[in-house]
Amino acid sequence: MPENDLALLIGAARDAGRIAARHFGQAPATWDKSAGAGPVTEADLEIDRMLRAELTAARPGYGWLSEETPDSADRLDARRVFIVDPIDGTRAFIDGSRAFAHSLAVAEAGRVVAAAVYLPMLDLMFEAAPGTGARLNDAPISVTGATLDGADLLAARPQLDPALWPGGVPPVTRHHRPSLAYRLCLVAQGRFDGMVTLRDAWEWDIAAGSLIVAEAGGQVSDRTGAAFRFNSPRALQPGVVAGGAALHSGLLARLRPG
Repeated sequence: MPENDLALLIGAARDAGRIAARHFGQAPATWDKSAGAGPVTEADLEIDRMLRAELTAARPGYGWLSEETPDSADRLDARRVFIVDPIDGTRAFIDGSRAFAHSLAVAEAGRVVAAAVYLPMLDLMFEAAPGTGARLNDAPISVTGATLDGADLLAARPQLDPALWPGGVPPVTRHHRPSLAYRLCLVAQGRFDGMVTLRDAWEWDIAAGSLIVAEAGGQVSDRTGAAFRFNSPRALQPGVVAGGAALHSGLLARLRPG
C-alpha cells in the first residue's frame, strides 16, 4: 500500500465534511431508496460524487465500493479497493444530530490497510493503518480492558433479544449511537467497552472502523468469531462483535449454543 493512502483518505474525509456542513440543518432534499434500503439526501450523493472523483483520480487502479454508487463486479478484480460510506448515519443527519460520520477505507486482498472515520460536526478524525496504532485527532487511543459483567455495550435494542443469545443475554449496560462506524470508533477510543450488531452489516459501514478497533488493541470479528474479508461479492458481513479481548471472547461465548 502506498504510504500516503491514509493521508489521501484523511484529506478526502475533510472535504466530505465541508460538503456535509454546508447541507447540515438546511433541510436537504431527501427521498427513500428502493427495496427498503433507507433514506438518502442530496448531500449523500454530492459527497459520493466528490469522493469518487477525488479518490479514483489519485488512485486510478483502485476499485470502488460505496453505499451510494451502483455496484460493479469490476471491483472484485482490483488489487486494492476503496470502501466508502459518504454519510454513515443518514437518518441522524436528516434529524439534525451531529453524530454522523464519513467512513473511508482502502482494502487489499480482503484486509483493510488504511482507514479514516470523520465526524465533521464534532471535528473528530479517527484514523489507522496496520502496525501504527489508532489515533483520534492525532492522539493515540486504545480500547478498555473490560470484562463481560457490567460492560458498557453499544447495541440497538433488538440486538439484546434473548432469542439471539443461546448462552444468555450478556449482563451489560446498553447504549446506542446512530452510526456503525462511529460506534466502532467509540470502542477504539475507550469511551465504551464494546459494540455488537448481529444483523448482516454492509462493508462500507464497518470496514474503516474495524481496522481502527484492531489498531487500538481490540478484537473485532463477525458474529461467529471469524475475521472479516472485505470486498466480497455481496458486500455484506455477518454481523460485528468488537471490544477488548476479554469482552470480545465473553460476547462470542454467549452467542454460541451451550
